[in-house]
Amino acid sequence: MVLIVVAFIAAFLLIASGGLLLFYREAMLQRIAEVINPQSKPKTLLSSFQDSGFSIGGVVKRFDSVLPKSQQELSVVKQRLIRAGYRKESTGKIFNGSKVALPLVLCLAALVTGLGSLSPFFVYAVCLGLGFLAPDFWLGRMIKKRQAKIRRGLPDVLDLLVICIEAGLGLDQATVRTSEELVHAQPALCDELNVVVLEQRAGRPRQDTWKHLAERTDVDCIRNLVTMMVQAEQFGTSIGKTLRTHSDTLRTQRIQQVEEMAAKTTIKLIFPLVLFIFPSLFLVTLGPAAIIMMESFKSLMQ
Repeated sequence: MVLIVVAFIAAFLLIASGGLLLFYREAMLQRIAEVINPQSKPKTLLSSFQDSGFSIGGVVKRFDSVLPKSQQELSVVKQRLIRAGYRKESTGKIFNGSKVALPLVLCLAALVTGLGSLSPFFVYAVCLGLGFLAPDFWLGRMIKKRQAKIRRGLPDVLDLLVICIEAGLGLDQATVRTSEELVHAQPALCDELNVVVLEQRAGRPRQDTWKHLAERTDVDCIRNLVTMMVQAEQFGTSIGKTLRTHSDTLRTQRIQQVEEMAAKTTIKLIFPLVLFIFPSLFLVTLGPAAIIMMESFKSLMQ
């Protein structure tokens, strides 16, 4: 059984490395041809697959219609994909299709490797359940990573917004300039600001666009920022002072979180000390004494 699994993994790695080398060679030949003759572009193996409509996403999208889905489920999946940064219509079909294709792939892998013969019901049930739930876990992880990036980059974005507003720009123009300047440093948050700018250009009120930002990101600090901005606009207070105050508050919270994590390290170190360091210390310190005692007992028994 172990030999079958090792052979399957080795064959998969060989095929994958061969495909990578082939695509890399085709890409290198295409670059050389473009430098020599910019007018003509050679048709590579990958481009021929793309021209013929063959792609992994296209294959997965065919499984989208297998599972029945309600409009509420589709809206929830679409909202989660938007929070993860995927706004194309095809991503929803690919996501729903992967929940059907991935269990079949895992069951096929279990059948090829022979794992299904050990306990067929248990192995195939695990493959089906894991393949169905894996896309949801992956999407949840992507959402958390993007929310963490937005949360870390918000103070820097607010500082640049304050600078633009104090320089004489309005909030809308400051949002545009900030999204252009920090697109490489904070791409996730600047992407959301670009959506805000597009909605404002489409004619939506400013308050609605910022409320939509809070709903799309689902980040607590963004919700607090939007609430403060709406209140500042309603009561006529300074937007620049409001943003500066919120930025200072976020930095203070970040410092407090770091101090809290540093205070927790003493408690977290107890487990590795007890499990790994103390046994070795006891072995080093008490080992020679135990050996001497054993030898002395042996001599007494003789």
